[in-house]
Amino acid sequence: MNTDQIIQISYLTLMGGAIAASYFVSQRGQMGKVAQQASIWGLIFVGFIAAAGLWGDIRGSVAPQQSITAGGAITLPRQSDGHFYARLDVNGQPITFMVDTGASQVVLTQDDAQQAGIDTDALRYLGQASTANGVVRTAQVTLDQVTLSDVTLADVPAVVNEGQMDGSLLGMTYLRNFSNIQIKDDALILTR
Repeated sequence: MNTDQIIQISYLTLMGGAIAASYFVSQRGQMGKVAQQASIWGLIFVGFIAAAGLWGDIRGSVAPQQSITAGGAITLPRQSDGHFYARLDVNGQPITFMVDTGASQVVLTQDDAQQAGIDTDALRYLGQASTANGVVRTAQVTLDQVTLSDVTLADVPAVVNEGQMDGSLLGMTYLRNFSNIQIKDDALILTR
């Protein structure tokens, strides 16, 4: 914190203290009512703090989801973190992927691979991938069926990452099945 911020916080604290003190002095005969009002305002304040802390989760559940336009293009809205996410059915199981045009392959986390019915204990991690966090080992898999909105593909090549990842990546081995990938008005548009 710099000096200006300390001075501003000190000023606001003194001003708030002066206002609170004058209110308590003017209401000294009704302290029960003051305590009741103070507790109500305290609960309102705690509610606002909780809502602010949970805003990312709330927004994620009410944010616009992927849609299909009249021409059959799939539209994915940009999310609050700046990324585009797609919800695909992989082997009949819903999995959320971050769209990553910089990833050459579809990359599954171990948890998502298990959810899709892949036995991760039986995988042989013979491949390697260079990531922002260094080199990780990968195992080649083939996804029997992958569906995004009304587009279903069979025998989609993918890898399972042995390392820790925040989520699965929808890379170019899947995205190359679209003739056009465009970003327009905070939306990623995939056209067949």
